[in-house]
Amino acid sequence: MNIAIHFEIPVRDLARAIRFYERVFGLELERVNIDGNDMALFPLDDVAPGCSGALAMGESYVPSLDGTRIYLRVADIELAMGRALAAGALVLYPVTRVSETIRVAECRDPEGNRIALQEMTAG
Repeated sequence: MNIAIHFEIPVRDLARAIRFYERVFGLELERVNIDGNDMALFPLDDVAPGCSGALAMGESYVPSLDGTRIYLRVADIELAMGRALAAGALVLYPVTRVSETIRVAECRDPEGNRIALQEMTAG
């Protein structure tokens, strides 16, 4: 069993955050309202490994560089970081090889969150 089952990335401007994450990851998010909070759900494939996630805007959601660090998997980390920078992100940690099969990088999204990217290659 994987202990992580869901994540929520705090945002102040949901429309801006949706544009950023859709552009960087090349996907479409679904806008919903859950318990009075506006959210945008990341696509979820029930048979694929991994957990669900969302962008979340509401009183208790405060973007931060200092909170939990979320790693989002990408196929091509250079391409994803390029898209992130073009969409308004700032580099916090450059693309770095941390093992034979893993490269990571971190950026500040336009909402002010620290987001980490991870690329895994066959070893």
